Amino acid sequence: MSEKIFTVKDIKQLSTNPYVKTVSSKAITYTDEFKQVFIAKNEKGKLSRDIFGACRFYIVSVGIMRVRSFFNRWLKA
Repeated sequence: MSEKIFTVKDIKQLSTNPYVKTVSSKAITYTDEFKQVFIAKNEKGKLSRDIFGACRFYIVSVGIMRVRSFFNRWLKA
């Protein structure tokens, strides 16, 4: 799990993303739609950071470790 704590500004920005179900200071819950988009694009050879960027996530806000963790978790699933 990432050690990054989201600021109030990060939470507000992430809350506006249509692919975010919920967000707190420590965690993001993604929508099922995002998970499907992520898997489909990943199978076409897109990098996880590029997929997050295309889906309006700012990697600096989210954190690269969280992006990698998401990728690894869904790769196993």
